[in-house]
Amino acid sequence: MSTQMNKKNEKTFEDALQRLEEIAQLLENEETPLVDSIQLFEEGVELKDFCEEKLKSAKLKINKIIKKNKDLVNEDFE
Repeated sequence: MSTQMNKKNEKTFEDALQRLEEIAQLLENEETPLVDSIQLFEEGVELKDFCEEKLKSAKLKINKIIKKNKDLVNEDFE
């Protein structure tokens, strides 16, 4: 399978966040049956974990960029 194909099928942070918002609305709806609510809750927990992992990864990348640029700035002044 090509890399481009993988990227199209890969879940994004934004898609997961949007789905979490939909799930929250469905869970707040008193007409959602209990069995559906449990499945939605389970999906929501998985999406929350996915989003937290994406945010953690982004934070690590940002910290790495900041550290790299800080080192470059320090080298310029030495």
